[in-house]
Amino acid sequence: MFPLKTLLNRFVQIGMLEVRDVDGNVHVFKGAPGLEVGIHLKDRKLYRSLFFHPELHAGEAYMDGTLTIETGTIRDFLTLFMINSRNLRKHPLQRILNRAQKQFRRFQQRNDTEAARAHVQHHYDLSNDFYKLFLDKDMNYSCAYYTSPRDTLETAQQNKLRHIASKLDLKPGQRVLDIGCGWGGMALYLAKVADVEVVGVTLSTQQHALAQERAKERKLDKRVSFELKDYRHVTGTFDRIVSVGMFEHVGVIHYDEYFKKIHDLLKPDGVALVHSIGRHTVPSSTASWIRKYIFPGGYSPALSETLASVERSGLWVTDIEILRLHYAKTLRAWEERFQSNRAKITAMMDERFCRMWEFYLIGSEVTFSHSSHMNFQMQLTKGVHTLPLTRDYLNKAEKELKT
Repeated sequence: MFPLKTLLNRFVQIGMLEVRDVDGNVHVFKGAPGLEVGIHLKDRKLYRSLFFHPELHAGEAYMDGTLTIETGTIRDFLTLFMINSRNLRKHPLQRILNRAQKQFRRFQQRNDTEAARAHVQHHYDLSNDFYKLFLDKDMNYSCAYYTSPRDTLETAQQNKLRHIASKLDLKPGQRVLDIGCGWGGMALYLAKVADVEVVGVTLSTQQHALAQERAKERKLDKRVSFELKDYRHVTGTFDRIVSVGMFEHVGVIHYDEYFKKIHDLLKPDGVALVHSIGRHTVPSSTASWIRKYIFPGGYSPALSETLASVERSGLWVTDIEILRLHYAKTLRAWEERFQSNRAKITAMMDERFCRMWEFYLIGSEVTFSHSSHMNFQMQLTKGVHTLPLTRDYLNKAEKELKT
């Protein structure tokens, strides 16, 4: 177990972690009262790999079945990990490795047009049938908006669409661009409730096909169109631009390009709304396990680095709203639906895939509930006179859309 024991002694300051090694010996690491979790390490190679890179190799070992949970649940383990993660990063070796990760993040987040397409295909082209098994009926794959403890996932996702629509201050006949349109939920909602024309763009072939199919089914294909296209290749001008859950895939080296493109595509009196995962801490890097297995090229930005690019674009920031725990609730709802359909997903993919997605969904949930992640909605305009002087219009619009 050496040198892993030296790391775990420093790591566990809250709760207790029991580790049964390959030989059956139990090692106890205990701090202040908290969660009690027991794991079994079934491969001697983990003693060394977990010492050097615990965030990456713990996830891989869980996927492979060489790290199993003996006391508690995988949620308990990931929660214990998250609430003690700062202690882990204080270890001298981990400080060096984390500093190196930040130095290389510009290369890790390279999302030119070719890389962006490959990264999207890695995650979003898995299978439409797979995503239908855990998303809401409208297939919104982004943070929902919970206005009541009684809200179902479906209700909360509709709340989100309505909330964003109110911030766009839509008028009949306007032309709207949806950057990263997913399966079309946002675009179809806007066309239905506001009598606008919407163009959605995505790099996912499966999302594109299903979005088109849904537009025809709802008889909205005359006012909603979907294109398999990189946002950088969009031309023309738009009254409104919306981007939900796509900014996380842009990458820090492309932020200036992204906001400059929004500026160029907006009409002089246009409004844009960017909804994104973010972090309340200083700029950092993406966890290596998430980057390798779930979101290659992805990154949750700090507002400081985001706003710096907005300033250089010439756009006005007219409103920022921080959604703190909404994504934790969303991810919990997804994971519950995922587990209820686990047998189907195992047959569709395999058990290793299920453990990978279980680790992703629960790990992301505890990151939002116990660590630094949140969501933000940023409203942008070209002109200072574009929107009303107070936020009263938002409540009015939301009430009208709800009736």
